[in-house]
Amino acid sequence: MPTGQERATIVRRAVRVAVAASAGFYPLLYGAGLPVMALYALFAPIAVGLLSPVPGSGRQRVSVMLRALPPALVLATLGTLLAVQTWAAVSGMLAVGFALAFAAVGGPRPAGVAPGLQLFYILACFPPYAPGTLGQRLAGLTLGVLALAACELLLPDPPAASYPERLARALGEAARGAAPGGVPPEKLREAGARLRLASVPPAERPAGAGRTDRALEQGGRAVRRLLDQLATLAETPPAGPDPASAALLDRVSELCTTCARFLRTGTGPPVAGALEEAMRDFQAERVRLASGPPGERPPVEVLRRQSQVLALAESARMAEITTDIAVHGHPTEPAVPRRLFWYAELSTPRLWARRVTGNVTFRSVLFQNALRTALGLAAARAVAGSLDLSHGFWVLLAVLTLGRTTAGATWRAVRLAVAGNAAGALVAGALLIGLGPHTDAYAALLAPVMLVAFALGPLLGIAYAQGLFTLVVATAFAQIEPVTWRLSEARMIDVVTGSVIGLLCGLLAWPAGARREVHRAMAELLRVCAELVPVTAQALLTPADGSRAAGPQTLPDGSRTAAPQTLPGVHRLRLAEAAYAQYRTEAPGEDTRTDWHAMLIAANHMLLGAHWLPRFGLRPEAGASAPAAAWAQATAEELVAETDRIAAELTGAPAPVRRWTAPDGPPPTPLSVDLEVWMTSLAHQLTRIDSSLTPPPGPDASPVTPSRRRTAPPG
Repeated sequence: MPTGQERATIVRRAVRVAVAASAGFYPLLYGAGLPVMALYALFAPIAVGLLSPVPGSGRQRVSVMLRALPPALVLATLGTLLAVQTWAAVSGMLAVGFALAFAAVGGPRPAGVAPGLQLFYILACFPPYAPGTLGQRLAGLTLGVLALAACELLLPDPPAASYPERLARALGEAARGAAPGGVPPEKLREAGARLRLASVPPAERPAGAGRTDRALEQGGRAVRRLLDQLATLAETPPAGPDPASAALLDRVSELCTTCARFLRTGTGPPVAGALEEAMRDFQAERVRLASGPPGERPPVEVLRRQSQVLALAESARMAEITTDIAVHGHPTEPAVPRRLFWYAELSTPRLWARRVTGNVTFRSVLFQNALRTALGLAAARAVAGSLDLSHGFWVLLAVLTLGRTTAGATWRAVRLAVAGNAAGALVAGALLIGLGPHTDAYAALLAPVMLVAFALGPLLGIAYAQGLFTLVVATAFAQIEPVTWRLSEARMIDVVTGSVIGLLCGLLAWPAGARREVHRAMAELLRVCAELVPVTAQALLTPADGSRAAGPQTLPDGSRTAAPQTLPGVHRLRLAEAAYAQYRTEAPGEDTRTDWHAMLIAANHMLLGAHWLPRFGLRPEAGASAPAAAWAQATAEELVAETDRIAAELTGAPAPVRRWTAPDGPPPTPLSVDLEVWMTSLAHQLTRIDSSLTPPPGPDASPVTPSRRRTAPPG
């Protein structure tokens, strides 16, 4: 059930659309005697304000509507001209349908306004072929959109907090969490959860392809990770005195406070490179203490805690860089490592080109949805034109509004819509028979019927929305031309026809929606990111020669490690996140056991470790001993093997049963404690993922066999 705030939003939207539609329809029809212009003035606010869920506050929606007006005029013109032949209208529908549906790659606002733009082409591309009425159509469309824009300004929805403001609040919480006294771990994790895009209104999500949006999105992930790391650190009290960690935490706290103020005001940026210099000093102190006499070296527990502090400082450093890019629109200092901030120096057109081309693949759910929508609309236009259906516009409207990303969801929507239309058709037929040709009665009914339909429909569900919309259609068309009860019959036939076409498209084109794709995308993501583990381990096995520069490292045997190639992993991460986001909307109450979010966290863990560990990870002074190097290499190989096994299980491929072969007990020394902590954490994450994939044993299930049991690397 909608909340009180959601109900208020729906009612305000209904008032805006009803007032805007009435403001254009009545004067043009009864004052100017221009029925075509009146029809478009009535339809435009419904298309853009009701059938297109444009997100945002009043001013944000007005901005989207005004920018969408020129494309709307072009599409109405194109539809008017292509209505000359059915094949021309179908070809145009295929191209327009795909282009507008694929606009979802641009974020929630283009995706929200796309259905309305689709409808402007759809309405104009049906007979009669009347290019002489093009001027009236465009004028009515313009007046309708402008009237709705005025209503948006007069009766706006309250603005929501922007993403930069949310990010600033989270940074403030991180600053308090890093300071002495800290913040309870649960509050830190709650602050991080509020940055999840699912918790942010669509209009405020940084989903664009430009540098600013990419930086805000990356910064949100960095701050969420920082808050989680601070919460984990707070749950493990220090094992002994550690002034170096306390000093670095103070620097992190200061940086977070400065970045929060910088996001809000745009002034007083943090000193570039100051935190990285503090991290290098911290690392130098760690190296000095770790290479001292055996009796003076810090306990392993202290070194592990220092590794956690260094990791969270790296998260804060990433937040600093992304804040700089977000506020200025470009980095004022080189963003290091460049592979992680690959977008920082690219132009906006190139970034958009990457976003588009990256989704031109059958593995992209956005591409799948666009292709499914375009084929459905084109098929509906061909059927409506070939059968010469009266008011064939409703066939395409049914395909557009009732289509879902899964065949099951489409069938549920169609059942409810047909039932609602049947009830609405009966009421509308009785209304038309009872009132007859009395247009004054229909004129008096239209505005209140619109208000009730647009308010109660979204509140009560699809069946009520379809039934009430049938009443709106009947009262509107009865004023434009003489109609009989057969108008309701025609609408019923058209809606059923469109529903059948939508169902067939749903059955033939990706009927499972994102269910199969999320399994495949997550499997490929884990496989690609797992390849970084052995490379990173090799880099941390080199001697501590004082160099912390990123890039290839020389190994004791003279070979050189390859720099981590993370761009393929970043690309796979994008596709996996998109598939996961759609999957959650399709099956919010299903498959609650599989921990998809843990898979995204594990992939991020591999990507980030591959970047910061070679730069800041504590290496053994004289290189790793042979047993320690063998332990690290074997553990890395087992992590890759376990990741591959999980990926195979996700895709249903034959998966060999594996068991960790890392030796029991602490790893041999000398070994990088940072590498140990990183791989141990990754092993725990993979264990958690695997347990979510394994069904719980039933009452008659036998115990787990030894061949199925695995033990994570020690530590």
